[in-house]
Amino acid sequence: MKPILALGLAVLIWLYPGGAIASANSVTEAQLQKIDQQWQNSAHALAQVNCSSCHQDEKTKQFIAQPTLESCQSCHEFAVETFGWGKHGIRIHEGLSPLTPAMAKLPMKKSAQDKFMNCNACHNVHSVNTVQASVDSCLSCHNDSHSLNYENSRHAKIFAKQKDLIRPSTESVTCATCHLPRQERGKTVLVNHNNTYTLLPRDRMVKEVCLNCHGVEYSYNSIFDDDLVEANFDKPPHLELKTFELVRDLEKRRTSQ
Repeated sequence: MKPILALGLAVLIWLYPGGAIASANSVTEAQLQKIDQQWQNSAHALAQVNCSSCHQDEKTKQFIAQPTLESCQSCHEFAVETFGWGKHGIRIHEGLSPLTPAMAKLPMKKSAQDKFMNCNACHNVHSVNTVQASVDSCLSCHNDSHSLNYENSRHAKIFAKQKDLIRPSTESVTCATCHLPRQERGKTVLVNHNNTYTLLPRDRMVKEVCLNCHGVEYSYNSIFDDDLVEANFDKPPHLELKTFELVRDLEKRRTSQ
C-alpha cells in the first residue's frame, strides 16, 4: 500500500470510535486513492484543511461519518447562513427535511428527484470543485429552458475557455455568478448562497450582477425581456424601456433652460 493511502487509512481508523474500526477498514485502497487525489487538488488541501477538519468533532474528538451543515459552517459561516435563506436551504433552516427536486415547481431531471439540497448537492465533498459547482451541479437537477439554454449563451462560451482553472475567474459568468452573487466584506469576497436573492425583485440582479460588466440601460433592457431571459441572454436585448427615453428628454429640457 502506498504511504499516502496507508496514512489515510490510519487516520480513518484513528478517528473511528472503538466499535466502528471495522467500518473504517472496509474502505478500499482504490477508494482512498480516489479520495486522496480529489483532496490533493482541492482548495481545502491548499488551505491545509484535512480529513479530521471535517470528520472529527472538535470537542468530543468522535468520528463524524457524514459531516453536516454545522461542520461546513465552522469555516463557511456566511455561505451556510445565506444558504438557509434561499429556496435550496430554507427547509433545513426551518427544521424540516431537506428540499428535493421532486418538490420543485420548475422542471427537474428525473435522475435527481430524490437528491437532498445541502452543501454536498452542489459541492463534491472531497474535491470541493467550484468550477463544477458553478454550472454542472446546477444542470444536474434543473431541466427548465432558462437553465438548459445557458450552454448556448455567450456567457457559456466565455466560461468554457476557463474550465481548467481551480475556480471561476472574475471574467466568468456562470449560473452561480448570477444566482449566488459575490459580495465584498472588507477585503474579503464572499458568496451569497441565497439562490433566490437576485430573482425578485428582478432588477436586484442588475445592481448585484449585471452592472459588473454591462451598462445600466443594456442591463435593464435585458433583465425585463422575458424572451431573452428564457433564452439565457444568448443575444443583445431588443427591448427599449421608455423610462430611459423619459430621463433623456427630461435632461435635455433641464439643460436647455
